[in-house]
Amino acid sequence: MFTVDTHTHIISPDTDSYPADPLGGHRSTWSQERPTDIDGLLRAADAAAVDHLVVVQASTVYGFDNNYVADQLTRHADRLSGVCSVDFLSPKVVDDLHHWIDDRGFSGVRIRAADGTTAVPTPGRGLDDERMAPVWQFLSDRRVPVCIQMHAKHAPILAGLLEQYPGLTAILDHAGRPQLDGDAPYPSAAGVPQLEETGRVFIKLTPPAVLRAQRESGSAAPVVRTLIEKFGAANVMWGSNFPASAGSLSELHDLIEKQLPSLDDTQLELIAGGTAGRLYGLTPAVTPGAKEC
Repeated sequence: MFTVDTHTHIISPDTDSYPADPLGGHRSTWSQERPTDIDGLLRAADAAAVDHLVVVQASTVYGFDNNYVADQLTRHADRLSGVCSVDFLSPKVVDDLHHWIDDRGFSGVRIRAADGTTAVPTPGRGLDDERMAPVWQFLSDRRVPVCIQMHAKHAPILAGLLEQYPGLTAILDHAGRPQLDGDAPYPSAAGVPQLEETGRVFIKLTPPAVLRAQRESGSAAPVVRTLIEKFGAANVMWGSNFPASAGSLSELHDLIEKQLPSLDDTQLELIAGGTAGRLYGLTPAVTPGAKEC
């Protein structure tokens, strides 16, 4: 079974070549307590029998300087894909996207918007800030997936963007902090479709999402089941959040796997790596049963 961990981070011990410059000016605690470089990540992946890794820019360490991840994409092109971070409000943001995607090999981009943290403030007024229009247009035209860290209450804004930009594909980091009560994980608004109706929203199951549900509801299994039922396994993937989440990559994978409901082999293959393979161009053909986006 082809396995893809869609959410990992790396920290370089070479602080001269890759100096810290965290968003918000506050470096994340995990990056100081559990810094893992590319070699450590690859060893952890081998131990967990993970075939491919998506490395997400550690913006709470390096801000918008994606060079450490970019350099590893060059060294380990057969094993890694990358998600960069850019300043969505910058007047040169489209140039930055061309640089990191076309020149340095990134496959996706991430925005930490509307995530409710104080260490990393929301850019502008949120996802629908008019200054972000060039970014959404670029991502829509180029079919580049965007990972979004947000809360469930922002679902109508995202749905509106998906209507406005028909080529836009969104991946909800940490499952987008869904509502844990009832069968509607993301609220809609009048005239706005449910996120699952768009076919272009993908759910990333991660330890922060699982642990939040366990903490607030006693179990993550019900919300995981609801997300898979509503979005379909073809729109669900997993990510370890290693090393930001404490534990080995194997342990973090097992934490997520234990929350999955009873699924057939095709569904399991999609969540394990088929969905991510299609999004990031890792497999030559569309996985059977997957939705077009």
